[in-house]
Amino acid sequence: YRSDVPGLNPETGNDLEPVYENDASAMPVGTIQISPDKQQLIGVKFGVAEFTSGTRQIRAAGKVAYDETRIAHVHTKIEGWIDSVFVDFTGKLVKKGEPLLSIYSPEMLAAQREFLIAARARDLMKDNPLKSAYTVSESLMDAARQRMRLWDLSDEQIDRVLETGQPIKNVTLYSPIAGFVTERKAFPNQKVSPEDDLYTIADLSRVWIMADVYEYEAGAIRVGQSARISLAYDPNRQFQAKVDYIQPELDPLTRTLKVRLEASNPGFFLKPEMFVDVTFTIQEPRRLSVPVEAVLDAGERKTVFVDRGNGFFEPRQVTVGERSGGRVSILSGLQAGERIVTSGNFLVDSESQLKAAAAGMGGMAGHQHGAGAVQQPKVQTAHPGHGA
Repeated sequence: YRSDVPGLNPETGNDLEPVYENDASAMPVGTIQISPDKQQLIGVKFGVAEFTSGTRQIRAAGKVAYDETRIAHVHTKIEGWIDSVFVDFTGKLVKKGEPLLSIYSPEMLAAQREFLIAARARDLMKDNPLKSAYTVSESLMDAARQRMRLWDLSDEQIDRVLETGQPIKNVTLYSPIAGFVTERKAFPNQKVSPEDDLYTIADLSRVWIMADVYEYEAGAIRVGQSARISLAYDPNRQFQAKVDYIQPELDPLTRTLKVRLEASNPGFFLKPEMFVDVTFTIQEPRRLSVPVEAVLDAGERKTVFVDRGNGFFEPRQVTVGERSGGRVSILSGLQAGERIVTSGNFLVDSESQLKAAAAGMGGMAGHQHGAGAVQQPKVQTAHPGHGA
């Protein structure tokens, strides 16, 4: 029973007890009062719930990897023996169209001879009164030409065979892209066939960066977002990258998400397997936030202590959002401008819980002290005008 004026409880006849404005009993359960001396002793510090906006940075560890779309494997389409090797070590930088090796192939040699025979037959059939004979010889010649094309003999080489009347003994394989030789399996006098992988060439003018982003920060990363790449041994050398893919699953051991970025690599400073630092700049909307240390996290329950003045501290249940830059967003439970405890709140929480427990025990005062005897609890009243 509550009343704005002193008097008796009409239900029980007990005297109403005054409750003053700054009395903790008039505040929510768990509110405690701590003197300034004790606050200083336990190291209580304060912050303010306020609206913040701007940008924040997410830092992640990354590793350079090959761009899998810029890797070429060199095979021959014919069987034969390697005659000469022009690129003879792993790691060499080659240009597109640069000769890699030459192959002697009896099969290719026979195809060129068939082409020359078809060419001579066509020439003989030019004056033949049967036009169909000439057409047939032309078709045989075109078929032989097409066969050599399918075996990667260029039109220039085919024309040279036709002009000289001599087949090319050794067929040369050329690099399909510009890049570094990362694997070499071609050696002189080695027999080769179409299934043999002779060279692997990687174009390092653009590379991938595989960044590990922590689970609680992964929600801020989007495809197309830019990032800054820096080298551990040379922080002044920086590169720009862009997110082009986010892995669909989380690493269960490290609780990180793999984010793939694509970066240009002038000078080839970014080398595969090299570790780099990745920095994402995130634009944040305006939101209510407090310092991270102000929130006591007990699993499902998040608590912030609000300074009510005159040494009173009220425990307030809050709902939190994302963390960034040492602050955490508050979705509900606080208002802008409220003063909150940021240091020493563990001791304040212990004191609050002890008081709440003691208040709960006080509620047991109505137990029987004798047969049929029940003690009526006293009922409080609030006097707004009697603030102390």
